[in-house]
Amino acid sequence: MPLSPGVMLTSLIFVGISMLISWRLRSKFKQYSEVPLSSGLSGKEVAERMLRDNGIYDVKVVSVEGHLSDHYNPADKTVNLSPDVYDGTSVAAAAVAAHECGHAVQHANSYQWLNFRSKMVPAVQISSNLVQWILLAGILLIKVFPALLLGGIVLFAVTTLFALVTLPVEFDASKRALVWLDSAGITYKQEHAMAKDALWWAAMTYVVAAVSSVVILFQYILIYLGARNRNN
Repeated sequence: MPLSPGVMLTSLIFVGISMLISWRLRSKFKQYSEVPLSSGLSGKEVAERMLRDNGIYDVKVVSVEGHLSDHYNPADKTVNLSPDVYDGTSVAAAAVAAHECGHAVQHANSYQWLNFRSKMVPAVQISSNLVQWILLAGILLIKVFPALLLGGIVLFAVTTLFALVTLPVEFDASKRALVWLDSAGITYKQEHAMAKDALWWAAMTYVVAAVSSVVILFQYILIYLGARNRNN
């Protein structure tokens, strides 16, 4: 049995949407990277100040290679900033640096959704490595071994849940970042609006990924149920 046309079409649609959102994010980052931060602070300085203001002294701010490769690593307690953000003195650099520190603040405060996501990581790593092959085999063998597709659906559900849990984590980190940028006087009215816009587009990449995963999971469930009904 070939891969469901519905799943293929849905995947292509969301790939297109994801590419559009990613392009828009890069465009926004480039635009706001050209707007100097009135405070003159670099991304590194913004990050270090936000950590100190939140009473966090055991997290290091380091520079990593790549473009928009910024992330917080709870395992070694590091805020990893790309060169454009680490050394940048723009609105975009401040927004990204503060957002990643937002994750560090979540970690320090034992934010429930971040803790839950961290506990899911081992299961997600296993699921991500196996899910595409088991789903493919499940589709091909659906008439003789439908339970295989069910196994693939369970694995896909794990990655879907991870994508959904990521949403509150990312939105909360951005909220913490924007509140602090405003209260600390790092960004003023126009700069604050730009920082908010940049972080909104970054969040949309996670929203598209989560919605796509939910829709495709639902389609696989329908395929499985349809096959089971035909076999009964």
